[in-house]
Amino acid sequence: MSALRSILDFAICDAQAERVVPPTGFTVRLTVFSSAAMAFLVVFALALALASGRLANRWGDELARSATVRISAPVEQMAAQTEAALNVLRTTEGVETARALTLDEQRALLAPWFGSDLALDTLPLPQMIEVIESADGFDGDGLRLRLAGEVPGAVLDNHARWRAPLVSAAGSLRLLGWVSILLIGMATGAMITLAANAALAANVQVIAVMRLVGARDAYIAQAFVRRFTLRALGGSAIGTVLGAIALLLLPSASEKGGFLTGLGFQGAHWLLLLLVPILAALVAFLSTRMAARNTLRSLT
Repeated sequence: MSALRSILDFAICDAQAERVVPPTGFTVRLTVFSSAAMAFLVVFALALALASGRLANRWGDELARSATVRISAPVEQMAAQTEAALNVLRTTEGVETARALTLDEQRALLAPWFGSDLALDTLPLPQMIEVIESADGFDGDGLRLRLAGEVPGAVLDNHARWRAPLVSAAGSLRLLGWVSILLIGMATGAMITLAANAALAANVQVIAVMRLVGARDAYIAQAFVRRFTLRALGGSAIGTVLGAIALLLLPSASEKGGFLTGLGFQGAHWLLLLLVPILAALVAFLSTRMAARNTLRSLT
């Protein structure tokens, strides 16, 4: 009941009480600007956290069921060993598909490092075989023993050593995004607290007069809380809209673009932006309430 009463008092706070709070000036600009700037940053931090989560899931799913067999052999033996390795893989339980990569596919894999004009015909490159596991997976140690016995030049790589660091890095980026949101929220609270304290200090005489005519401290504090909460709500709404527009202007996700082109929201995640102004208003409400109570207590 007390919480409901506080909400009703906040909603119906009269205009006379709000005269205590300066409607214009430095504190207004500071509150609106800091709320807008922080909301803008929160949008990007939230986008980073969500994109990192998607990236970790995608890397984990794509690499979890894939493996590679690399065959190094003299040119005259390469075809025979490749066919022998494919026969071993096709008869291995847990292997869904196995195919030898073409020269063009291997050139595409090396292009990011050596350029697209690399003459692979003149280089002694190993033959790569792409292996896709079934849902049950295969016995890696057993497959290695079979390949060692039948295809001496074959080496199996199940991508485990590549998958773990990539997923860990994406998870670290996601954690960084959430920590950034927390720090931005704390900074917003600090800025609004400073603005509220400045407004209270600038209106000491008005507060003294209101006390003389019977106004309670809770009544005076409510005026500051309501005004600063609404300022933070408006400023954060502006910052959220600007952040969303900036995200929409970024390139869309693509295979060639890499991770940064996928920085944004997808599907229902866009609805999370509605929470940004609400949370900013909540931070402003709590910060101003604490600042007003402490300041009014010190003026007693």
